[in-house]
Amino acid sequence: MKQNRNVIYYKIMIDDLNDRIKQVRTTLNISQRDFAKRIYISQTLLGNIELGIRNVNDRTIQLILTAFNVNRDWLLTGKGEMFSAPAVDIKLSNLIDNFNQLDITLKDFLLEQSKGLLKIQKENKK
Repeated sequence: MKQNRNVIYYKIMIDDLNDRIKQVRTTLNISQRDFAKRIYISQTLLGNIELGIRNVNDRTIQLILTAFNVNRDWLLTGKGEMFSAPAVDIKLSNLIDNFNQLDITLKDFLLEQSKGLLKIQKENKK
């Protein structure tokens, strides 16, 4: 009977871990494709992890912690804050990474678009 309880407890822990991985991704508003790319796994594997079809290994956990500055205790147990640094800093880091991958023409376009968005935001606040 004790062994069955341990198996059930382990299964609940793994399911919660898979859910928290998905929660990190959705909180950061990152597609499965981009999240998987940043932790060097396939999108299919990530989808299967999020659905609970596959378990996550120690290497992937460490890559998630490092790539997205996730709090280890939160990821493994659900206790504490999700991120070791504020989510805003992580989003800024992701934005910078994406920006650096653009060619110069698209960088200029993105900068002009961001100026336009700021102008709209200021007008809406008035």
